[in-house]
Amino acid sequence: MLMPKRVKHRRVHRGRMKGVATKGNKITYGTYGLVAQECGWITSNQIEAARIAMTRSIKRGGKVYIKIFPHKSVTKKPAEVRMGSGKGSPEYWVAVVKPGRVMFEIEGVSEEAAREAIRLAIHKLPIKAKFAIKEEAKGGEA
Repeated sequence: MLMPKRVKHRRVHRGRMKGVATKGNKITYGTYGLVAQECGWITSNQIEAARIAMTRSIKRGGKVYIKIFPHKSVTKKPAEVRMGSGKGSPEYWVAVVKPGRVMFEIEGVSEEAAREAIRLAIHKLPIKAKFAIKEEAKGGEA
């Protein structure tokens, strides 16, 4: 599971997810990508599940790049605890994803194999996403 080695503040604010992704919105490493279409939190478990689904689908054929990292900790108080007495302890880590963000990339496989691998990965994620092709590889669609 992905998580930071060390952080300055263990308990962070929830924040707001508005606007579109300005960074990480282009396919850089691979030929095909998985692009988010809505905002949300992707947990480290979901990132790992999507990665495993893609690597098993392409069967050692190509390379999978993960372009998101869970930097934000999500806290939770234990069950049946009264209100007050501070914020809960960190339970898991999430990556904040906005629309247009490229989350995964694949290279070294055919388009059909990449489409199938990304389709399987989309089912593991809690947000809407789509298949994308790098601009240089195909003239129009991105």
